[in-house]
Parts: sequence; structure tokens; C-alpha cells
Amino acid sequence: MLNRLYYLLVIIPFISLGQEQDWGEVHGDFNLNAQTYTEDPSINAAKVDEFFLMNGYSNIRFNKGNFTAGLRYESYLNALQDFDSRHNGNGIPYRFAQYNIEGLDVTVGNFYEQFGNGLIFRSYEEKDLGIDNAMDGVRLKYSPVQGLSLKGFVGKQRFFFEHGPGIIRGIDAELNMNDLLFKNWSASIINGISFISRFQEDLNPIYNLPENVAAFAFRTTINKGKFSFNSELAHKINDPKGGISYNNYASGSAAMVNLTYSERGLGIIIEAHRVDNFDFRSDRSANGKELTLSFIPTITKQHTYTLAAFYPFATQPMGEFGLQGEVNYTFKKKSTIGGKYGTQIYLNYARVNSLNGGHSVLTTEPSETHTPMLLSIKGEELYFSDFNFGFKKKINRKVKVIGNYVDLIYNKDVIQGKNYGKNIHARIAILDINYKIKPKHTVRTELQYLSTDKNNEYDIDQGDWAMAMIEYTVSPHWFLAIADQYNFGYTDHDGIQHDPLHYFNVNCGYTKGANRFAVGYGKKREGVFCVGGICKNVPSSNGFTLSITTSF
Repeated sequence: MLNRLYYLLVIIPFISLGQEQDWGEVHGDFNLNAQTYTEDPSINAAKVDEFFLMNGYSNIRFNKGNFTAGLRYESYLNALQDFDSRHNGNGIPYRFAQYNIEGLDVTVGNFYEQFGNGLIFRSYEEKDLGIDNAMDGVRLKYSPVQGLSLKGFVGKQRFFFEHGPGIIRGIDAELNMNDLLFKNWSASIINGISFISRFQEDLNPIYNLPENVAAFAFRTTINKGKFSFNSELAHKINDPKGGISYNNYASGSAAMVNLTYSERGLGIIIEAHRVDNFDFRSDRSANGKELTLSFIPTITKQHTYTLAAFYPFATQPMGEFGLQGEVNYTFKKKSTIGGKYGTQIYLNYARVNSLNGGHSVLTTEPSETHTPMLLSIKGEELYFSDFNFGFKKKINRKVKVIGNYVDLIYNKDVIQGKNYGKNIHARIAILDINYKIKPKHTVRTELQYLSTDKNNEYDIDQGDWAMAMIEYTVSPHWFLAIADQYNFGYTDHDGIQHDPLHYFNVNCGYTKGANRFAVGYGKKREGVFCVGGICKNVPSSNGFTLSITTSF
């Protein structure tokens, strides 16, 4: 089937060429990431038998009028160490054909989709995390009247180069009240409803497991003037994991609410969410990042600076209650604080804790049955808290400065599954200075420092860190960056003393048109990398890196 579709996509342009002048268009992109691995006991970098590992892929898309077809070729020979080893070999795991006629959009093959905020369904790709849970099946989209959008699909989910066992059915409807009913309203109101069902055969020899598991969600978005309100409520019927000795038959729920206020120079965000037993997958027994259907948007700030992102929060779909608030303000130009060019500041706080007594449980043992309180903060186990603020200031035409401060508490036992017994309290300071030497020539310097609390109440983890980076850019083609992360040494939980250690890195790159080349060498520390509350473990390594991207 894959080979037949591949050849079809190859010959389509030639068929078109012979029929008429409009031959259509072919577009594509290519991405290659490769690395060498050298054994380095000083950072616990393990030996890699292949020495050289590589991830590569290319998307090719053909478009003619209302018709689009495409495929993606992927190659893992073998996969980089921070990717699941089941990414192995070569293949075409993504191929599709799509046609739109008189408002009816039809897709066959692979596709990505999201209902609402993704609480009950999000099929997406995040290459940096090794996530690609594309659907393979049939999808329809249709708008019967202005203001009403419908979409539905049936398919299976990608599982590396194969499919998960579950058959997924979904339908979503979104109604724009202004377009359909209240065209003269000053407020914009959009309501939506979603439904997802998974079928998976019950092969458990002891327990009776539901073969059809459903989830549904309601959402609304209201925009009026400077205010915007968004909320979504979701419910999932019981979905036990299918174990031999234990199964939880409790249903699940998720709720999120977001309120924003925005005017010139001022932005305010307040949001909250609650998740209870809401780990929904196309395979009831899957875990980790595998075969996820539900997606819980993170409620903590996504830090981009290296040391600020040292302790990222990973969303806990089995149960959490979170709050976040942020204020952004710009002091006007020529004011006392704003100065000649103005000054931007922000203040952010986020907190995530456990549900009261843990997530919902329903078993054959009455003593184990539990339903947590709807709202509870005081006295609950703290998973994560983050208080941070910063500023952005243009000093003159040549110098720009960014400063950030982060004070966070991190529950490594919950987030990473460790057994420390204590939380980590870290404070991080960051200074980023950008200096324009002359037109097209810029030097940027980062100075960062992280300190963990040495009080007996907290765990010191890997102790204190410092980082310095200098980057020279010649726009739009060249860049060179030299960085060093320095660990001041620490004593681990087994009483082993770790000496101070440098993680030195150098990277350079060249960009011309759509082509970008980057090479580097250095040591990478072991840690956790997250995007949007979804995380992966990154092993330590020492070696050269190569990255090539292009598009046409």
C-alpha cells in the first residue's frame, strides 16, 4: 500500500503535465540531525556501539487546485540517544491525499487534528520530543451554514512505524453565535462540543474491561473589548489499564479556564485547570508519551534560557490542580522608568499541587474507593511552584538588555519518578546583553547562575551551576556561539562526591536562502527536556553534532 501510494505521488505531476498547462506545484522540506558519541566517564556518557547516530526526514507535497497529496520519508540509522530506540530503520509512515469540493473537505491516509484545546483529543507532531501520534484513516470537514463547522474522523494512531491497537472515532462541532444568530452583538461568542470513542478488544483473562470508551467535552470562547475568556470541560468514562491484579474503574475529568485582559502597554493573564484520572490513550495499557489521545495544556511558564529550564514541569494527567497569573507592562517612552525607548517588565506566578487525597479511584475494594474534593490547595502535596519576573530594556541604538529572576520549587519524586523525599528549591538569575557592533554584526552574551537551597528542608540535587555564552552573528548568513556550563560540585544521595565539572560547547552555522547548516562540538548534561508540559529524558553525551535543514 505504501509503495503504491508513493508511486502515485511521483507520477501525478507527469499525468498533470500531459493533460494541461496547469501542472500543479510540488513543495517539500528536509531535516537531518546527526551526532557522534564518545564515551566520557566524567559525565556518565555511555559508549555507543555505532559511534554515529542520525535522524532524518523529508516532507514532499503536491498541490493542484483543490487537491493535495503528500508523504514523509523518515530515517533513523540509528535514532539519536535521546529518542526511543523503537524509532528504527527507514519508512514512509505518513502519507495522505486531500480534496475539497463545495465546502466538503476529505482526507484519506494520515492527518493531524485537535478538538478544542485538546483535552480529549490532540493528534500532533513534536519532533524534538520524538512525538508523532498522527492518525491513519478518513477525516471529513464540512460547514453546512455560515458559523457552523463540523468535522469527524475514524482511524488508528501511529505507533513508531506501525499502528496502535485502538480504533478511534471522533466528531466535533463548533458554532460561531455571531455568524449564525447574533450578528450585531458587540461580543464574540464561539461554542464547541466534542466526542471521542476508542474501541479496543478485551483480552484480559480476569477483569471485564470496557471495549468502547468514550470522552466528551464542551468549550466556549467569549471576546469582548479588551477581555477574552476561554474554558473547556471534559469527561471520560471508566478506562482501566487492563492489569491482571488491579484495575481502576473510576471515570475521569478535566477542566480549564483562562481569562485575559489586553490593552496598549498592559496584558494580564489568569488561568486555572484541574485534571483527575484523565490519561486517555488509543491503547489502554500504553504509558509515557505513547499513543496519547488527551492533551493537557501546561499551566506553567515555559522558560527558554538554559538554567531557567533546568527544572521544567511535566503535566500530571492522573491528577493535578494548577493556577497561573501573569502581568506584562510597558513603561512609555520618555517616562522616568521607560527612558528614551521604553521598558517592558513582566511578573509571573504558577503553582501546581495534588488533588485532595489523590486522583479518583473505584475498585472492588470499598476501602480503596476515593473521590477528591473539587478544589483544594492548602495542605496538598506541592508538585511545582514558580515565581519569576523580568525586564527588557533598549539602552541605546546599539545595546539591548534582558534580565530575569526565577524562584521555583520542584517535586522531583512526582515529576521524574525519583525517591528523594524532599523537594528542590532553586533560584536562577539571568542577564542577556545584545550589542550591535555595526550593521549586520551583533554580539550577544548570556550570563546565568542557578543555586539550590542548602537548607535541610530541601534537596540540593546537583548543587549550583553557572553558565556563560557569547554569540557572534553576521546577518543573515553566519553565527558562532561558545558556551560553558559549570557545575560547582556536589555530594549525591549515595554519599559520592562529584567534583566541579565544565560542559563546554561550541556551535557555528551558515544560512543561505532556504538552506541552513550547523555544526557543533561539546558535552551535553543529563536532564529533562520539555515542550508544553510534555517531557523526555536526555542522556549525557560528548561529541560532534550536525544539523541540516532546507525547503523548496
